[in-house]
Amino acid sequence: MADKRDYYEVLGVSKTATQEEIKKAYRKLAVQNHPDKNPGDKAAEERFKEATEAYEVLGDEKKRQAYDQYGFAGVDGQSGGYSRAYSDFSDLFSGGGFSSIFGDLFGSSFGGSARGGFGGGGYNQPRTGQSIRVNTEITLEQADADFKKEVTYHHEVACPSCNGSGSKKGVNARKTCQTCGGAGQIRQSSGFFSMARTCPTCGGTGYVIDDPCDVCHGSGTVRKNQTLRVTIPAGVEDGQDIVIGGMGNAGPNGLPPGDLYLRVNIRPHKYFIRQNEDLFVQIPISFTQAALGLDIEVKNLVGQTIKVSIPAGIQNGGIIRVKGQGLPKYKSGSSRGNMYIKVQIETPKHLGIKGKQLMKSLSEALGENTSPNPVRFEED
Repeated sequence: MADKRDYYEVLGVSKTATQEEIKKAYRKLAVQNHPDKNPGDKAAEERFKEATEAYEVLGDEKKRQAYDQYGFAGVDGQSGGYSRAYSDFSDLFSGGGFSSIFGDLFGSSFGGSARGGFGGGGYNQPRTGQSIRVNTEITLEQADADFKKEVTYHHEVACPSCNGSGSKKGVNARKTCQTCGGAGQIRQSSGFFSMARTCPTCGGTGYVIDDPCDVCHGSGTVRKNQTLRVTIPAGVEDGQDIVIGGMGNAGPNGLPPGDLYLRVNIRPHKYFIRQNEDLFVQIPISFTQAALGLDIEVKNLVGQTIKVSIPAGIQNGGIIRVKGQGLPKYKSGSSRGNMYIKVQIETPKHLGIKGKQLMKSLSEALGENTSPNPVRFEED
């Protein structure tokens, strides 16, 4: 990690910077160094990658906290890096005034031109169709191993009648838009600014269709109900995306489709609490069991019985670690986390005469103060 620069230094912000300040700093660096704006400039591309990696961590509260506490070791492998940011700027540049300003200033070579951008296509000449996100839910038990699940969703596919051309007579029947000359945008210069807006005649496609397809009415795509059988990897985290290439919306002009981002939501468990690949569970025992110690049988997440030794004298809230009984580490083979058992010592609410006598004898044997005198607290 010695060759990496501090993420705060990369973005040019202080360690106390707000999320808005971090996002603003990244926007500026991304605009300056994006590969589409600096073709062939390897130095700019490296700066873009570096800034993207820094934002992936500092732009996420949990990752930022881990980085602040443990440095690069705390976020090793957690940043999506250059490939994700290059393909999806929706979190930074979608919606609001900035999106339109960004598109007007930089035209078709940014934003919607990249593969996989959610909402995509807001700018001229995209290279693929829009990527889409679909939510699915699984149980915590199902995250213990690779799990196959059917996912049904709707997406746009190439029109079978016109093969995606939008025209009854095929792609050769389309004409170049005379208003924009096929650019899809109309540019206006004002001083040193070059502003652009979507062509009102062709809607940004760069062509016009005189005889549109009767099925898709010139759009080139139709809506389809799709069912996929997807393998959800063991150890998947709540809120994690699984990318399925080419299963998003079909691209315009017969271009390849975008990707499907399957967002996995994990239903909360009745007994277990998850923290990364570790599992936490609470079990009750009596105070005599806590004093004497005992061996108990507990069930792990998938219902297997395991034996656990409770040491004599354990205190309320004491934690026992059971190695290797947590969840698998995501995409790490057979490596697993641990299960942590928190002991809750229960005090009996109803004691018979014999029970009270035994408790009193125990209290005397331990030398406890059984007088009714109130406990006094000394003031500082």
